[in-house]
Amino acid sequence: MKKKISQTDLSIIIVSYNTKKLTQECLVSVDRSLRCSKINYELIVVDNHSTDGSVEILKKYLLKKSNTNQLICLPENLGFGRANNLAVKKAKGRYLLFLNSDTIILDRAIEKMFALYKDNENKINFLGPKLLNNDLSPQPSAAHFFRLPVVFAALFLKGDYWGLTRFSPSKLEKVDWVSGACLLTKKEYFEQLGGFDEKIFMYMEEVDLLYRARKLSWNTYFYPTAKVIHLGFASSGKKTVPILQVYRGLVFFYQKHYSKLSLFILRLLLRLKAMIALVVGKLRKDDYLVKTYERAWQIV
Repeated sequence: MKKKISQTDLSIIIVSYNTKKLTQECLVSVDRSLRCSKINYELIVVDNHSTDGSVEILKKYLLKKSNTNQLICLPENLGFGRANNLAVKKAKGRYLLFLNSDTIILDRAIEKMFALYKDNENKINFLGPKLLNNDLSPQPSAAHFFRLPVVFAALFLKGDYWGLTRFSPSKLEKVDWVSGACLLTKKEYFEQLGGFDEKIFMYMEEVDLLYRARKLSWNTYFYPTAKVIHLGFASSGKKTVPILQVYRGLVFFYQKHYSKLSLFILRLLLRLKAMIALVVGKLRKDDYLVKTYERAWQIV
């Protein structure tokens, strides 16, 4: 009698790029979180052509844990979206958990998310946990879509501080979008949307994906009972890279989803922000500000 092969419930996908130690810590936290769990899961790590010895460490770790785990080594850095899309094609799970390499799963966060999702599939299409900083303070990880007033608040009013842009709810709540650092969904939903837009190299992928999901009347929820530490900026180095990618991402997002008038106003706002930052940088003799926003100005 042939032994029945158990069905994979959940594919956990992690994209790694020069984050050897962090990726390993992330994987350890995943295994710890799911210890003794009834969830049949697989780990899929996509290495975006790291040069820090990540591949050797990941091979040893993944193969030691399970022969169902997968390591996909890319010949070049294809970006976050393309790497995740490749992993989904290899995924055997009915459900997908996208996880940043710079995250640490606390307690049984994955199990909590999975249980809530399965119990509420009639209303939840995408689900994100409560992200925390390294000191366990809340990290704003639920957000409003980037309509022009939201962009203005983000650029000029410290919108996160006032909850005008991103926030961290204290109860289960339907939101516009959640951070892609930890995102749970069904494989069929992700595939129906065509996956992440591969024209976005890094940052804004989840915003675009969940905006397209909302157009189909699909819902995104934030679940604060599940907690995950997100270190942030681990694979992008200094904050210069995220700032520039957000500039590019906003322009691309508006070109794709909004009117030409809205795009024109967005460019004005981004230029104004860059101009103010340049003036401040020159007055303070801050090379970081000057160089970063000179490049930001060129983008818009």
